[in-house]
Amino acid sequence: MISSLLFLYGITLGSFYNVVGLRVPVGKSIVYPGSHCPSCGHKLRALELIPVLSYYIQKGKCRGCGSRISPIYPSIEFLTGVLFAIAPLLVGWTPELIIALTLISLFIIILVSDIAYMIIPDKVLLVFAGIFLLERIFIPLSPWWDSLAGGALGFVLLLVIALVSKGGMGGGDIKLFALIGFVVGTKMFFLSFFFSTLLGAVLGLLGMALGLVKKGKPIPFGPFIAVGTLIAYYFGDTLVALYLNLYF
Repeated sequence: MISSLLFLYGITLGSFYNVVGLRVPVGKSIVYPGSHCPSCGHKLRALELIPVLSYYIQKGKCRGCGSRISPIYPSIEFLTGVLFAIAPLLVGWTPELIIALTLISLFIIILVSDIAYMIIPDKVLLVFAGIFLLERIFIPLSPWWDSLAGGALGFVLLLVIALVSKGGMGGGDIKLFALIGFVVGTKMFFLSFFFSTLLGAVLGLLGMALGLVKKGKPIPFGPFIAVGTLIAYYFGDTLVALYLNLYF
C-alpha cells in the first residue's frame, strides 16, 4: 500500500516536474499562467490534469484544438511514479529514503530540461543544493566530511576535464557533478562518473551507428548522469564488493 501511495505521489510530482523542467530554463514562472495547451492556449481543466490517465483519456490530443500532446509528459509522470515506488525497496525504509526521493526529483527535472533545451538550470541546482545541505546535516554520510570531499572532488575533476577538452563538458554538468559528489560522497562519485560516461559513450556511438546522432553534434548528457548516478547510488557497494571478490 505504501509503495502504491509513493507511486501516486510520484506521478503527481512528475507532472509538476514537467512544468519546472520546461519553464525554468526559459525564465518562465512555474505558477502563472496555469497549465495550458502550447498550441492553442486552451487552459487545462481538472479532468485534463490527471497524471498519466488524462493523456490516454484524451487519446493524446488537446481538447481545445485537437493537436497532439507529446508522450513525454505522461512518460515523465509514470517514470517518476515508478522510481518513487521502488526507492524503498532499494534503500529500505530508512532516513536515507528522503535523500533518494530528493535525488530522483532533481534528476527528473534535469531530464526534462536537458532533453528540451540542453540546459541544466542553475536555479534548479541552487534550490536542490539548499535542500541536500539540510538533509545531509540530519542524515549525514559516514564520515560526515565525505559530503564536502565529494562535492569538492566533483567540481574540481569536472572543471579540469572541461578546461582540457575546451568545452567538452558544460558548466551545468560541472555544477551537477559537484552536487552529486556532495550527496553520495567520494567513492560513489567515482562510480557515478564512470557509469555516466560509459553510458554516454556507448549509447552515443550506438546512436551514430544507427544514424540517430550526427558526429560532432552535442547530445544531452544530463540523462546519462541521472542513470549512472542512480546505478552507483543504489548498487555501488554491491558492485564494488563483487569486483573485489572476483579479482582479489
